[in-house]
Amino acid sequence: MKAIVYQQFGGTDVLQLADQARPVIGPDQVLVRVKAFSINPMDWKIRQGKMKLMSGSKFPKYTGADFSGTIEKTGPAVTGLRKGDAVFGVVKNLMKQGVSAEYIAVPASLVWHKPAEITFSQAASIPVVGTAALAALQKMGTIHPGAEILVNGATGGFGMFLIQLLKQSGARITAVTSTHGVRFARSWGAHSVIDYTLENVLDRKSAYDIVIDLSGKMGYKTARQIMKEKAIFLNPTPKPIEIPGALIKNLFTSKKHIVILSNPSTKAIEQLLDAVNQGLQIEINKTFPFESFNEAYQYAERGGYVGKVTIEFNW
Repeated sequence: MKAIVYQQFGGTDVLQLADQARPVIGPDQVLVRVKAFSINPMDWKIRQGKMKLMSGSKFPKYTGADFSGTIEKTGPAVTGLRKGDAVFGVVKNLMKQGVSAEYIAVPASLVWHKPAEITFSQAASIPVVGTAALAALQKMGTIHPGAEILVNGATGGFGMFLIQLLKQSGARITAVTSTHGVRFARSWGAHSVIDYTLENVLDRKSAYDIVIDLSGKMGYKTARQIMKEKAIFLNPTPKPIEIPGALIKNLFTSKKHIVILSNPSTKAIEQLLDAVNQGLQIEINKTFPFESFNEAYQYAERGGYVGKVTIEFNW
């Protein structure tokens, strides 16, 4: 089978196409013929060596964490899934495993039936960012009607899920995005939209109860300027050193820095599937063929697009 691998940390140039044997599944695993997998910022942070403490330095490494496809084979202990089923899922260890191959072996507990009304690329875009959005909601605690929430970098995959899930909370959502993200942020439920190419969010002199930085460019120090007393700053893209650092700093300030860490689970996926069934939109910005994987990662890493970028096998 064909697989995308890399043998050292670096840029997109370290990604290589390799011929490998199909994986052998265990009793509680399934073999999936991959149709699509989505690109997440975590992919290139791991590949660039920024997450070594969690990803380790053992090579070869694969890329991608969430996928869709069809069941090729099931282990003897697997129930509820059978050959030919259209499914989507995620690897068990997001930091050390990948899905960038024609066939992958994954635990059956991390594979779910794909809804017929969404595409393979849309299904492959659900687990990582959808679960992260649910984790962010949980960290926000009880959201009071009228609470002011700022979502910075609002129209990537994470923001796409978060704004739509927040819409029912009664909070007032301000989204910061690029010019071509403005209409999407409004359609997803933002009450106010700031085009960062025209306006600096700090110039509004507004204060927020919750600030979540999905772009990774604002940071807690800057966010403090627009946070109310007892407000929280949510950080879904922490550097390893920020995880213990935030805990210590929070002992001495009323403006809390909260790190978000999440792992997909059946409970989370069921919530997300329910939201999809109720009309949650999954915007796919661009889909690349598998052979153009290098171009796909270059495009994704430049950013500035709305929704998700995916890679598909042409079968």
